[in-house]
Amino acid sequence: MALPRRHLFKGLLAGAALPAIAEAAPVKAFAPAAKTSGPAWGVGADGQRKADLGNGTFRNPIVSGDHPDPTILKDGGTYYMTFSSFFSYPGLVIWKSTDLVNWTPVGPALRKPLGVIWAVDLVKHDGRYFIYIPADPTGQGWSIYAIWADHIEGPWSEPVDLKISGCIDPGHVVGEDGKRYLFVNGVRRIRLTDDGLATDGVLEKAYEPWRYPDNWVVENFAPEGPKLLRRGDWFYLITAVGGTAGPATGHMVIAARSRSIHGPWEHCPHNPLVRTRSAAEPWWSRGHASLVEGPAGDWWMVYHGYENGYRTLGRQTLLEPIEWTPDGWFRALGGDLSKALPKPRGGKAGPSAPGLSDDFSQDRFGVQWSFHDPKPNEAGRAVLDQGSLRLEGRGTSPADSSPLTCLVGDRSYEAEISLELTGEAEAGILLFYNHKAFVGLGFTPTTLKIFEYSEELPWARTAHDVRKLRLRVSNIENVVSYHYSYDDGRTWIRHGTRMEVSGLHHNVFGGFLSLRIGLYAAGTGQARLSDFRYCANPPVAVESRA
Repeated sequence: MALPRRHLFKGLLAGAALPAIAEAAPVKAFAPAAKTSGPAWGVGADGQRKADLGNGTFRNPIVSGDHPDPTILKDGGTYYMTFSSFFSYPGLVIWKSTDLVNWTPVGPALRKPLGVIWAVDLVKHDGRYFIYIPADPTGQGWSIYAIWADHIEGPWSEPVDLKISGCIDPGHVVGEDGKRYLFVNGVRRIRLTDDGLATDGVLEKAYEPWRYPDNWVVENFAPEGPKLLRRGDWFYLITAVGGTAGPATGHMVIAARSRSIHGPWEHCPHNPLVRTRSAAEPWWSRGHASLVEGPAGDWWMVYHGYENGYRTLGRQTLLEPIEWTPDGWFRALGGDLSKALPKPRGGKAGPSAPGLSDDFSQDRFGVQWSFHDPKPNEAGRAVLDQGSLRLEGRGTSPADSSPLTCLVGDRSYEAEISLELTGEAEAGILLFYNHKAFVGLGFTPTTLKIFEYSEELPWARTAHDVRKLRLRVSNIENVVSYHYSYDDGRTWIRHGTRMEVSGLHHNVFGGFLSLRIGLYAAGTGQARLSDFRYCANPPVAVESRA
């Protein structure tokens, strides 16, 4: 929903006297940020963009924001997906859909911190759900873990270490022999026990992937993300090569097939099946695909990509139709993914992503909120308390705290929160990539602070004597402004510093993450958080040219 009119920068329009750091820019009118550039999407809760256009068509992404490495499961008439969750906990949020276009979260499957989590595989076998997870809990090397549940909503088991060291990107398949296997990056294969919770063989080379011409501009070869499908007499192996990020033209989708899980594998003559060929395209670094049958029996490819001009949003989930060719292969049919496509036939539209505004009356951890890189006992820092959230301080600033983060998927948005301090606390609102890359506004009882590119600007401090502030961050197509209010949002003061944040992404800072809204509490006290509001595509001030 839109924010009330009293939130539309009223402090500026009132012409109140401002501190030296604030800038009284002349204002002519307000204009919707959504119309400044780019295609239109459907409008979801809190104005968020959604894929379903309401007329039988959809526009990518089907899940906006940082939802990389999608793994998809068709379970009767319902589809489930989950994604790499990296350092966010609770993690591995499962989403569901009945039409492949409208997706809504079910809840997190992983609550125990395992360090960084990369591409997983969600499967169902003999009535039980499994997620195979590459993780590095100690920072000393990767292993593959498994969790399982009898119901998709959980409860999910504690992680089981399969002791497949040095491997990532598991892909589960049942061979023609009825045995279970995991394929991993490389592309290598290892047999599992019948319960899927231990290995029953050795890791061995399974396939030497197709290679692209040497003069193509890619990041590196990096065969990864093997996903397998049995259709008819054939096993199909879909693999990503070319590197996940780097040049926009790097990542791609290739395929191979075999009549046996043990090979030999035959390269698809149409490789690559998906690839960004020019930086002028709307989606970059497209790859890491899975195939899925639609509700009416047509077929689709789900994969990820960066949105041109918005790498800060992370890799987003894309849906593209495919067709099976007479020679038993398949090809992608989506064409220009900036245009609307017909929705999958036969599906029943369900709810899309819920709104992000939060009155803290319900537990939305994992569904909306997650800690970044938490310690094992981090969850205890946050306690719901009668329409607010008490967040205990950690560290001395955003640089060494573990902020509470909220993933966003809109090109333009604003978010605001009321914060009240107790004890020797500091708190604020951020746009947070990682501890090396963030911007934001914070305060102590005596000082208002601003952080630009991970460093506080001491010269921009403002003295005050308060323990409660309402803070707002506005991100309009990667240009960030800040406002603060001493009277709970009745009047606002704009901070005099704006920032441009288009460079806060993986190709600069690594980590494969995204720029998220962050709420931090530092010091030895607590911050009480209340009345979080999110508005996508907010009205923005247009400067006078007079």
